[in-house]
Amino acid sequence: MTKLFARFVKNESGATAIEYGLIAALIALAIMVGAGQLGNSLDAKFKDLASTLDGAG
Repeated sequence: MTKLFARFVKNESGATAIEYGLIAALIALAIMVGAGQLGNSLDAKFKDLASTLDGAG
């Protein structure tokens, strides 16, 4: 029984998988936030461009 417990404590493959999962989730979150900010910036730029073109016509 103690050998089984010692082997369980030494096994770090589950912890590594959780760490990789957390890293992947953080990267995905950063991409989503960055893409959202880029989309908002592009939307504002195109609205500004459209209003400028409306004023020129």
